[in-house]
Amino acid sequence: MCGITGFFNIDNAFEFTLKSLDIMKDRGLDCMGVCGQDWLGFSKDTSNLSTPKSAHTDSFLGHCLHSMISFVRQPIVIDGKLAANCEIYNWRELGNKYGLTAANDAEMLIKLIELKLQENDDSSEDIILQTIDDLLAEIIGVYAFAYWKNEKVYVARDIIGIKPLWYTNSEGFAFASEKKALAKTGFADIKELNPREILAYDVQNNSLKRFNRKFFSIIPENTRYFGQIKNDFIELLENAVSIRIPEEKFGILFSGGLDSTVIAYLCKKLKKEQGIDFTCYTAGLDDVQLAPDIMHAQRLADELGLDLKIKKITLDEVEKYLKAVVPLVEDTNVPKVGVALTMYAACIAAREDGIRVMFSGSGADELLAGYDRHKRSTDINRDCYADILKIYEKNTYRDDVVAMNNNIELRVPYLDKRFVDYCLKIPAQYKISEERNKLVLRETAIDLGLPEQVALRKKQAAQYGSRFDKAIGKLTKKAGFRTKTDYLKQFYSQPNLKLGVLFSSGKDSNYAMHIMQEQNYSVECLITIKSKNPDSYMFHTPNIGLAQMQAEAMGIPLIEEMTLGEKEKELGDMKNAILRARDEFGIEGVVTGALYSNYQRERIERICDEIGLKVFSPLWHIDQEKEMRQLLSIGFEFIFSSIAAYGLNKSWVGRRIEEKDIEKLVKLNEKIGLNVAGEGGEFESFVLDGPMYHKRIEIREMEVIELDEYTAKVIIKDAVLVDKD
Repeated sequence: MCGITGFFNIDNAFEFTLKSLDIMKDRGLDCMGVCGQDWLGFSKDTSNLSTPKSAHTDSFLGHCLHSMISFVRQPIVIDGKLAANCEIYNWRELGNKYGLTAANDAEMLIKLIELKLQENDDSSEDIILQTIDDLLAEIIGVYAFAYWKNEKVYVARDIIGIKPLWYTNSEGFAFASEKKALAKTGFADIKELNPREILAYDVQNNSLKRFNRKFFSIIPENTRYFGQIKNDFIELLENAVSIRIPEEKFGILFSGGLDSTVIAYLCKKLKKEQGIDFTCYTAGLDDVQLAPDIMHAQRLADELGLDLKIKKITLDEVEKYLKAVVPLVEDTNVPKVGVALTMYAACIAAREDGIRVMFSGSGADELLAGYDRHKRSTDINRDCYADILKIYEKNTYRDDVVAMNNNIELRVPYLDKRFVDYCLKIPAQYKISEERNKLVLRETAIDLGLPEQVALRKKQAAQYGSRFDKAIGKLTKKAGFRTKTDYLKQFYSQPNLKLGVLFSSGKDSNYAMHIMQEQNYSVECLITIKSKNPDSYMFHTPNIGLAQMQAEAMGIPLIEEMTLGEKEKELGDMKNAILRARDEFGIEGVVTGALYSNYQRERIERICDEIGLKVFSPLWHIDQEKEMRQLLSIGFEFIFSSIAAYGLNKSWVGRRIEEKDIEKLVKLNEKIGLNVAGEGGEFESFVLDGPMYHKRIEIREMEVIELDEYTAKVIIKDAVLVDKD
């Protein structure tokens, strides 16, 4: 891995480039390089880099090198200029195909780009971008790069988003491998590049063009029998591991869980065949009781004959590590920090051993339905697809910056694009059952010869298996903070992202917003779509006019958009509202209260993808009874504003829901399958009060309308805000 950065049409671009490289210096300790339009310079560090007085000063490209194959300094200049952070595993094969020679993968990349562009020299911008995308489709590996020729800069990253890249185009155009490298140079409105886009920046016109790339598909579903699928599965996984083996000793992040154990076992097999050398690393809290991951890792290492090194850190050391980790990942999300801390400790141990490449089992849970929430999924492969689509927003940046801070390159075989493409088409029954998840991987592990107790063991998430989540809890209590997030905010006070909430006035959108606020996200505005169609497929309609009063109660601005509620056409109205929120309040993402509706979630994600926003659905696949009980336990007050289901009647609407009501809903679920949280349209809700409300809503007058025995609604005619006790 390396670090790349660039500043175009920006005053003091050279100084910004050097500062950005200094911030990211741990990404590459072998060489620093900077180039301008007519100047190129290299040094061991930035202090020895300076531009000639005659050089153009408003556009520069920078690179810090982590050299793995040969020593090729970057930026590379031929006809154009390239700064790349790449691991291209088939670069030699591509060279043979096109009759090109190169010293390493980065040099091959620029030669391939220039060969393809020469073939389309007189073509339109769209054809050039399509040509680049066609070339990238041939690449097996991961990358983030910028290619600069004349007045055009092309920027792209691998389709899954394993290699990071952030950019801003509010003033000129700037990009960097890490967000902090732009933020600390004074830039705002920083966006993470969607891996499914290629950017083309016109230096002369100061304009930015986007090209949309094709992602994976879950169709056609694989119709082969399970034995054939397992054979293909292991062949692809073995290849994904073997092509990532470096020409030096490497490490494996090893928890003793299924994912990392399979990788270690395959590496052991390759060790016998090829003589490779590796060590496994695990980390956990040094406590009276041994951390589960350390215990399992030790036992497995002994049983399988693996070289294992364990990093234990005390409670006091945890706080010291957090001071480094939280600003590093630029996030105070508790699970994300817990995983990052586990990985950081293991990487420190590896770095002490001189390890520069580490393997990770990341991606297996998303790809193969490994999370508990997948048990509640109504469409496994669509959910796995959504998880892979968004993995760059949740995991890959965290993992990358933690590893690179220790000058370690992370390699992730489960996210090999050929393996991903195959696994997304494996039928759901081969991924998950009522008893177990990741079925195909577990069966494959047994076929490989791993002990059954290993292959079938259910593992805790890294933050729990390492006991670091427990450590954060202890430190939170010791320091007198209310929540773990509050404790972590002392190390990184900035909000994680600015968000807008798709707000319906009901319990789900309210609760989703509260969760994101508790995780240190800044809610800048609410977005309400007022549909004239009471049977809208997308939008809540009962008493939606009172969303303005709820917004006032919370002190949060509200954007309202009217829609006729025509199926699919109403999405255009939602897009307009989200665009208004982005432009007026600078939101970087959207929160939804979606629980199980793929129809709603996928359409929201598609719109946000088009306009460069992230989507957060914190209630996705939550247990419905659990959601209802949590709402009451943390102080939400709400009524049912309408009901439409056998087992319910008009007595349910217009009154505050209590614990005894949830008990009745649970019994109706057991008896007739009624959805406890109303996810099947059994009821709609209206929130009167909640933890983030500064005032509560008091209903002064309402009318209950009974349409039939099992259908009723309440019209709130008069309501006011009152002070909370």
